[in-house]
Amino acid sequence: MLPEANAERTSARGRWLPVFGAVLGVAVFLLVRGSLTDDAYITLAYAKNLAVHGEWGIIPGSPANSATSPLNVLLLGALTLLTRVAGDPHPVVALGVLTVLCGAVLGWAWQRLGRVLALPPAAGVLGVAVVLLNPFVLSAIGLEVLLIPAVLLVLTVFALEARPVRFGVAAGLAVLTRLDLIVFVLVIAFGTPAIRRRLLPAGGVAVLTAAPWFAVSWFAFGSFVPDTLAIKQAQAGLFAPWTFGTGPVMYYLGWPITVLVSFLPAVLGVIALAAWAAARFGVRWPEFPALGPVAALAAGGVLYYVAYSFIGVGPFHWYYVAPTTAASAFAVAAFGTWYAQARERAALRTGPPVLALGLTGVLVLCGAAVDAAQGLPWKSPVIFGNWASAADYARVGRELGARLNGASVASPGEIGTLAYYCECAIIDEFSDRGHAVELVERRIATANPLMSLALRVNYHWLDTSIAPHRPDYRLRYGAGPATGPDSWQVFSTAKGVGHFTLTREP
Repeated sequence: MLPEANAERTSARGRWLPVFGAVLGVAVFLLVRGSLTDDAYITLAYAKNLAVHGEWGIIPGSPANSATSPLNVLLLGALTLLTRVAGDPHPVVALGVLTVLCGAVLGWAWQRLGRVLALPPAAGVLGVAVVLLNPFVLSAIGLEVLLIPAVLLVLTVFALEARPVRFGVAAGLAVLTRLDLIVFVLVIAFGTPAIRRRLLPAGGVAVLTAAPWFAVSWFAFGSFVPDTLAIKQAQAGLFAPWTFGTGPVMYYLGWPITVLVSFLPAVLGVIALAAWAAARFGVRWPEFPALGPVAALAAGGVLYYVAYSFIGVGPFHWYYVAPTTAASAFAVAAFGTWYAQARERAALRTGPPVLALGLTGVLVLCGAAVDAAQGLPWKSPVIFGNWASAADYARVGRELGARLNGASVASPGEIGTLAYYCECAIIDEFSDRGHAVELVERRIATANPLMSLALRVNYHWLDTSIAPHRPDYRLRYGAGPATGPDSWQVFSTAKGVGHFTLTREP
């Protein structure tokens, strides 16, 4: 490793990385703020309802538990509450603040990684940019796609620095970000001797951090795991014949360049992980033990991908953020450490590590080019499948709210942006617990025995007597131009011209 003095100089040179991450966060939010996906607006509707009414749900007066990331909603709700000092709530502004904060946290984490691993500052820049310029990440801003890499890198930093209590806090925040991130928590904890030896205090702090929310969720809302898992499992057929495991191929057929620039840094990380594993067992580079927690982060990404391939969810593009950003982070850390060691040993050539870092940098720049080619600012995300643009959904939502005048309406199948702007009772399994109960019961009846048991335990406290709300109207989507009354024409880069039609329910 580099001498201590050199390591300190490396750390000093990277002190601006949090500022760099924050500035880049501002830039990417200004790029994407007008193009947020429908699922992002589900989160924003939760945050607005929490900040204004103190309720956990998409629509006022209808408790739900379909928010995948409790931490994302809680942070956005708190930031939205702060925006009310200027009058009305502004969840989109809150999202901008959270995006900047996540960028700063990424920069802070890479500064700390750079200090421990003696990385060159360029590695920290790449580590931040490989997340904030990834088209798959930017296409899902509003969901927890920035919280995931931020909290996982913080978790890795505390493991690398052998801080079990802080590791426990980060672990609790990780499972509050997404419960499935427990895969990374366990792999990093057991793969880091300093944490493994202090597993009890680390685990205890993690439980204390996360348990209050999950207790409320399980007993008050009737499910330990949000309803989203059952809902998304039921929607897996939307992508037939594609599955999560084959999803990258599906996306490649539609967006080949985007998939290459988004996934190749992660592929380099998997290759680096295999090389590190061989080196760790004495083939070469036996002096690499400090990379252990970062390697565990990448290994967690591989295991996460395998697990998701088996649980029966569709290839929603934001599901790939956790494994790809984890593996990409290891690529940057491994190549940066390789470069630092090559410079320290005059006998080693610096060419190969420079080429490896350079290739990663080229992929990041290509990702930035893909982002810019979408237009400045974006009208729609690069990866996009909604029926209408965010702007068209906002227009329909406002006009629909005025038209309904307090009546309820059945969702056409995409609810987030409509619910956010309509401020009306728009009904489906995401917003109405009665509809969620029906879906859960069907899912339990059709799942394999192991999944059925897991669902029964998860929904043990669910009040199955809740009746689904019967809407007064129904909103339907159809292809082609709008015709007739109570019809709104919309456009989507994914679907072309379409329309929504409002009809009275019998």
